[in-house]
Formats: sequence, structure tokens, C-alpha cells
Amino acid sequence: MDFATIHGVTIAYQVRGPAGARVIALVNSLGTDARIWDAMIGAISSRYRVLTYDKRGHGLSDSPEGPYSLDHHINDLTGLADVLGIESFAVVGVSVGGVIAQGLAARHKDRVSALVLCDTAVRIGTSESWNDRIATVRSAGTIAIADAIMERWFSPDFRRDRPADLAGWRNMLIGANREGYVATCATLRDTDLTREAATIAVPTLVVVGEYDLSTPPDLVRATAELIPGARFEIIRAAGHIPSIEQPDSLARLVTDFLEDIGYV
Repeated sequence: MDFATIHGVTIAYQVRGPAGARVIALVNSLGTDARIWDAMIGAISSRYRVLTYDKRGHGLSDSPEGPYSLDHHINDLTGLADVLGIESFAVVGVSVGGVIAQGLAARHKDRVSALVLCDTAVRIGTSESWNDRIATVRSAGTIAIADAIMERWFSPDFRRDRPADLAGWRNMLIGANREGYVATCATLRDTDLTREAATIAVPTLVVVGEYDLSTPPDLVRATAELIPGARFEIIRAAGHIPSIEQPDSLARLVTDFLEDIGYV
């Protein structure tokens, strides 16, 4: 990983792929880091320049005192792109990463060339549900919610057939920075992009895992219907994080979409 200081916050990032190629930025979900994209990167980095990073409060990036607003996350990404000399790019975001991607596309229309929203929505959860989770994690850490989160993240087949992988990703969640986690829960608690979705004017693909229990298919489909011209796809045999369970399927959907709109 490389590091850059953005608005006083150290952000860990990595760029892979050929210099001069079109850029895709991948934005990770709550309680994860950029490693969730590793299997997918191998399938797209021969054609695209791929930027991954640990958003604030996660991985090797700083975890400043929260709460974090959506604009904090958006400004981190645009600031990182500025440091790297990237003017515009496609964005693929999962869960809260998809919320960040939506906000970026709505508020910085000149920066986003295309949008892929994975397992996300204009509004995720309720203020009460996020406040309950914040209280639990503050008092007992992410280990207190880890088993329930694994059921939301991964399909029944993954949990049954890949116990070592399940244990590894559970360890990632347990190791998440407590302050960064709850500060990003606040981002989700305080964000509703229902009105802004209609202003998104870039080509958009919306995808969801068949077995996603965090943002179920009907919720994600409803978000797609709010974005003008958005396409909607279901990834079979996947839960909330398809880049882990079905990286080849997700990569194929992304590259086919980008080819179709001429982002090559």
C-alpha cells in the first residue's frame, strides 16, 4: 500500500494496471478494507487502472474522531484522486461504498464517468438500528455482532462450504477499528440520498447479491429505479459482498457495462 495525507487524514491506497488506461475506483464496505477487491482486481487490471483504498476509519488509514459525514468520505476520495492526478473516473462502490459513490456522482458530476453500485441503497437501515449498533460496538466491539454480520454478508453455501474463508473475513471485521466503525455507522445513519438519486446523470449499473440480507434485492432494485436509466442485475450465489463470493461474475458485469457505454 501507498499513503497520502488528505485533509489531514492519512489514507492508504494502491493503484494497479497500465498507466494511461481509464481509471476505476473501488470503494469498500463498512467493517472491511481494500482486500475485499483483490480477487476482482486480477480480472480487470489488465485493461483498467484500478484505484483501491481503505476509507477513513478502516484498514491502514487513519481513524479520526467521528462521527463521519458523507462529505468526509466524498472529500477523501476526490482529494486522493487529486493527489494522483486523476480528473475523472468510474466508481464501483459496495454498501457504504455505494452510498459514497452515489453522493460523489450527485455532487461532483464532472468527476464521475460511470457508476456501479453494489449491494447498496439511497437509504440503508434506520436511525434506531444504527444507534443500536453504535451502542453495541462501543461497549463490546465488533466481535459482539460478528456472527450476525457474517450471515448478512455471505450466502448460506459460502458459510457452509468455505469455513476457512468465513473465519478469515470474520477476523477482518473483529479487527476493525472501533472508532472508525462507529463513526462510519453514523454516516449511514445520517444519509438519505432519495432526492439526489434522481440527479445522477452518468451511466449507472446497480447490482445485488441474491442472498444479500443487509441490502436485500428489492431494496437495491428500488434504488435503481430512482436513478435515471440505471440498469439492474442480480448476482446469483452471492450475499452482500459479491467481490468476495463471485468476483468473476462481478468483474464480467462491470467490464461488459463499461464496454457497452464506451468507457474503454
